[in-house]
Amino acid sequence: MLHRMFILITAFFSLLMPVMAQASNRTDITWLGQSGFRVITPTGRVLFIDPWLLNSVYPKGREVMESVNRADLILVTHGHGDHVGNATAIARKTGAKLVATQELGRAMISHAGFPEKQFSLETSGNIGGEITLLDGEVKIAFVPAFHSSSIEPVDGMPGSGQLVYAGTPSGFVINIRNGPIIYHTGDTDLFGDMELVRDFGQIDIMMLCIGDKFTMGPRRAAKAVRLVEPAMAIPMHYSPVPAWTAASEAFRQEVKKASGKSQVNVMQPGDTLNWERKPSSRKR
Repeated sequence: MLHRMFILITAFFSLLMPVMAQASNRTDITWLGQSGFRVITPTGRVLFIDPWLLNSVYPKGREVMESVNRADLILVTHGHGDHVGNATAIARKTGAKLVATQELGRAMISHAGFPEKQFSLETSGNIGGEITLLDGEVKIAFVPAFHSSSIEPVDGMPGSGQLVYAGTPSGFVINIRNGPIIYHTGDTDLFGDMELVRDFGQIDIMMLCIGDKFTMGPRRAAKAVRLVEPAMAIPMHYSPVPAWTAASEAFRQEVKKASGKSQVNVMQPGDTLNWERKPSSRKR
């Protein structure tokens, strides 16, 4: 009897293991509008990048903000309000740690009310540096972005009514164990050294601004894709509507002309990409 039970249990787990293995390779990436993303790693860790949930193009933003009950890291590229966004509120609800440059982190503490105990040398870095977090599951490299960075202090905080310097803007290369290597450009123009982000690994997903005026537009963004050669390019930092916008369609066409190697994935705010690592995925 015991022998038969052992055989049944062994058979059950032999059937279950492939499902478990598949689940452990899945990374869920949700676009929150503008430059904001939520990334859930294969082990269930939660990362927010530039988390401005209460933006005008994300109708479920307030609902999602109220339901946030888990976050491990909040990555912020620079100090502008559409990138700092709701970082403080999420941090207070979840205890998430801030990943940012020292200058930006200190400015967010002093002028945006970010909890001081949730930012330290452990989670700070600077351009060219790389940090390892969450028990080694996530490596984050700070890479250049050509933009500006200032914080407008929230009401009641020092400097209210003024713009406060918030350090050098950055992008991030996020390397997730059993997951993708993600390059989030932050706000930037095109620059030739973008191709050097591949030193941190072959990019699976490139999240890049295409909105023009404050960043590069679709044509120059397509040139950035050609330099980086990601498997997938996700446009951000523009104003989407339910139908394709002129910006996203222009970007798609420009990428076709500039590089036939990268897939363009035009997401709508609230869409989730389920990314699974394939055996052939290139990792460093």
